[in-house]
Amino acid sequence: MNPYFPSETGSLTTLDRESTPTEKDLLALADFTAEETLSLLWLRQWYQSGGSDRVPIIRHLEFVKQLVACGRIAS
Repeated sequence: MNPYFPSETGSLTTLDRESTPTEKDLLALADFTAEETLSLLWLRQWYQSGGSDRVPIIRHLEFVKQLVACGRIAS
């Protein structure tokens, strides 16, 4: 038989969470703008959820975009 013992750990974890900086806070401390922070968090979520089946195509397009930005290919 498992008797019920009231636990105070629930209130402690709430306090711990409040004192622990969030990822947004950590990125802000690293001098990321709000837009950059949102982009980084969105990209992490996108990649963790499996990304896209078009990832190879997107990578090639990003590579071409980088070549244009560097001036190696004329637009």
